[in-house]
Amino acid sequence: ILSCFSVCYLQPALGKTKSKGLTCLGPDFVYGTVATIQDGGVSEALSNWHTHSLPTSGSRGHSRRPGKDFVALNREGVKSGLVTAKEHYQYRATHDRRQASLARRGSRVPVPPRIPPDTTFGISTQPSTPICELLEHKYAQRWLEEQQAKERALEERQLNLPKLGRIQETRTTLLRKSRPMPESTPLWKLPRFQQVGPALDTFRDPYARKKAFNAHFSDSVAQTGQLGQGTYTVG
Repeated sequence: ILSCFSVCYLQPALGKTKSKGLTCLGPDFVYGTVATIQDGGVSEALSNWHTHSLPTSGSRGHSRRPGKDFVALNREGVKSGLVTAKEHYQYRATHDRRQASLARRGSRVPVPPRIPPDTTFGISTQPSTPICELLEHKYAQRWLEEQQAKERALEERQLNLPKLGRIQETRTTLLRKSRPMPESTPLWKLPRFQQVGPALDTFRDPYARKKAFNAHFSDSVAQTGQLGQGTYTVG
């Protein structure tokens, strides 16, 4: 067992800086203390098994001396008129009062239960796993089969769910599907000119006329006037 090293510090030489190091005490110096315990060494530990004996019921309370009752000593010191800590310390040093034993108090010291010598602690050993199942990955295959069985059961449960009937169409759903185009009202004419056709047609064909009117309609948004034929309002 080694204790604290006892070394001497280097003395600084005259006119030189102090060296950062320690001097050894020589090859004959032995560090540590000599162990006086003779326990037999490793051979004794391997050949013998030392056990601690449990205290018996008849020997309890007789071998241990009760400790000092400092509460009672402080109380007696206050009754004697002592007020400072030094006076109480001297009073406790000159007077002795022990605590009451457990037997006098009426309490019972719990005694450890008597255990049979052939009792084995712990849980029973589980049966060993066959090495063939580990080599063949039986646990992984079993887990995959369980997962597939769960998926099949879930699919069957979803197929057996009651199906809802067809929802009848309402006016709102029909209007959402088909939006009728607004009917264009013809321009107003005098009754005597309603049967008279145009005197001048500048378009080559009806398709060119329709294309020109569509372009005029898309461009009339940025023009002034009710018919969108005025000046541009942008900029």
